Amino acid sequence: MKEIKAIVEAYKQIDFQVKKAALATVVRVEGSSYRRTGARMLVTDAGEWIGGISGGCLEGDALKRARLAMAQQKATIVTYDTTDDDPYQIGVGLGCNGIIDVLLSPLDANNTENPVRVLEDIIEKRLPSILLTVTESQHPGLVLGQVFRYDNEDSFKAKFPDKSLALEVITAIDEVLSLTKSKSYSFELATGERVTIFVEVLVPATHLLVYGGNYDIYPMVKIAKEVGWKVSVVCNPLKVHKSLFELADAVIAKENGHQVAIDVFTVALLMAHDYETDFGNLRYFIDTPIPYIGMLGPKKRTDKMFTKLNEEGRFFSEQELQRIATPVGLDIGANTPEEIAISIVAEIRAFFAKRDGGRLRLRKKPIYE
Repeated sequence: MKEIKAIVEAYKQIDFQVKKAALATVVRVEGSSYRRTGARMLVTDAGEWIGGISGGCLEGDALKRARLAMAQQKATIVTYDTTDDDPYQIGVGLGCNGIIDVLLSPLDANNTENPVRVLEDIIEKRLPSILLTVTESQHPGLVLGQVFRYDNEDSFKAKFPDKSLALEVITAIDEVLSLTKSKSYSFELATGERVTIFVEVLVPATHLLVYGGNYDIYPMVKIAKEVGWKVSVVCNPLKVHKSLFELADAVIAKENGHQVAIDVFTVALLMAHDYETDFGNLRYFIDTPIPYIGMLGPKKRTDKMFTKLNEEGRFFSEQELQRIATPVGLDIGANTPEEIAISIVAEIRAFFAKRDGGRLRLRKKPIYE
């Protein structure tokens, strides 16, 4: 989501009276690739670009081809096959070993449904959003590069050009939402026409709630922001450095710390270094739907809290205990506040990706399944 936000902000700065722009989007990957489907790059005819569609091996060529698409004002698909041994093939020898389809879409600033304008409308939503992009079409009512946003079944049926195809697309959307994984689908109509649509699920940025005001929150906030998360800090605003107000998305007074909206993409990190404060926050969050609660400090400290809650008549199910990470973070030998922040961010990322956080060299499956 960080890259998309950067693209939207860059788009807003473009003077379309003197410049043209296009959006490059990875819509299909077969085999290995540095970036996956949904990776984007905004380019202008002046040679400026932001974002990326690979590890640097395809951007230059994509920029040239995007300029042609801008000149023709026509979307196009470019396929990069880095599995070929042909020395003249872009990307050969750089270790990609995959086939990558990139959609180059010229951007009409007057079109409220152009891809970047649609992205702008959904980046702040706190629920998964579905974006559909036509990547191949023999259907007269569907144009290559055309984008549809899925809000609900009724509104989608009303605006989608082919009513019979809409039902098949909705089935594909349901699958993507259940797996939280974007995918391209090819549909064959009764007339023999083929349509391929990239069905993309965009999940909200992780919202990190940091409860604490000591010096170790600053690297925590910086690293979380660097990976594109939304960060709110609950503390005594009068006792923190003024830089925190620029680093974090929100600085919230302790007395209002339990009034923050919680969703399935929200995590709480309890690092007040004060037993009673952390205990009170744990007691509160365990009875909310928040999926992850990170507790800084030794395990025996949290065990003491569990014992106290048991004495109060509050016992934990195994499912509830799985939500509590204590001590929080991956075991990387972290010592400094910066290293500890890295270990915590990595564990939270692994949690949402349903990974165990182990070493990739020991992974038996492909990195991207």
